[in-house]
Amino acid sequence: MELDEKKYLYLLLLIPIVVCIFLFNMYWKRRTQREFGDLEMVKRLSPEKSVFKPVLKIIVILLALTCLIIGLVNPKIGTKMETVKREGIDIVFAVDVSKSMLAEDVVPSRLDKSKQLVSQIINNLGSDRIGIVAYAGSAFPVLPITSDYSVAKMFLQSMSPGMVSSQGTSLDEAIKLSSTYFDEKSKTSKLLILISDGEDHSEGAAVAAEEANKLGMKIITIGVGTERGGTIPLKENGVVRGYQKDQNGETVITKLNQEGLKTIAKATKGGYVYGGSTKEVLEYVKNALNNIQKTEFEATQMAEFQSQFQWFIGFAFLLLFLDIFLLERKTNWIKELDLFNEKK
Repeated sequence: MELDEKKYLYLLLLIPIVVCIFLFNMYWKRRTQREFGDLEMVKRLSPEKSVFKPVLKIIVILLALTCLIIGLVNPKIGTKMETVKREGIDIVFAVDVSKSMLAEDVVPSRLDKSKQLVSQIINNLGSDRIGIVAYAGSAFPVLPITSDYSVAKMFLQSMSPGMVSSQGTSLDEAIKLSSTYFDEKSKTSKLLILISDGEDHSEGAAVAAEEANKLGMKIITIGVGTERGGTIPLKENGVVRGYQKDQNGETVITKLNQEGLKTIAKATKGGYVYGGSTKEVLEYVKNALNNIQKTEFEATQMAEFQSQFQWFIGFAFLLLFLDIFLLERKTNWIKELDLFNEKK
């Protein structure tokens, strides 16, 4: 069983509130009756009034309220098991988190734009498995291969330059670490989507790409930034306090290097796309995925759940309907039985 709308469970707090109101009302009635005279005399003046019926009415109302709340929560019960076959590929997203990605020549920044692109690509995936790598001067594993897209997007949003101690940009380290995510013996298609401004401070990215090609990997590179470049703001509590400077005290201008990214993609017979337009990137990746062979990598037994809210809502209305006929007067045939010691 699973609960569809757990947030409505808080409404169960209404039950003790209703009970308190009922008890206070009973106390108030009893105190008011004392003001008019002796309680025994009041009972004799209203011999048909039942002591038990008000309690029965509040129990019926509480049951109806409980059923309505459970109906809003919408419990679901698994009715049958079925086999679901999943076909897809393994995809690793390598996201550049170097300080140059903080440049704002792309709104809101290169890094934020990269996160948006990855998030949108994930939203358009079907049953593919994904992993995430962060890299700057070195590479850092963020999330291993998984099919849980919500967790992947949560980890994606937490990525920042601070998670990698070694600054700079080392594309070869990103490719090498990403290749370890894939099972060499698996026949599942392997795709690396590398997002960067292309400023590579290391050597050997092309060699690393050729080695990845031997492992059966394809690499799609996405360039984020502009060729005219931009400064790297240094912020404190969201306020710009200055701009990154080099060893000579000159303000650093970081530019997009598309040629380096194209070379990496070409080495694995992949492709390059400029990340300025989210729509164009999504279309490019979609077409690339359609041309990659899918592999059946998982067969799962899954329960098919069906909503049960209608039974609780129906029972609640039945109880409320019955409450209309539960008058506070004694019922004649029950009075004869004297089940509640009401016969005086």
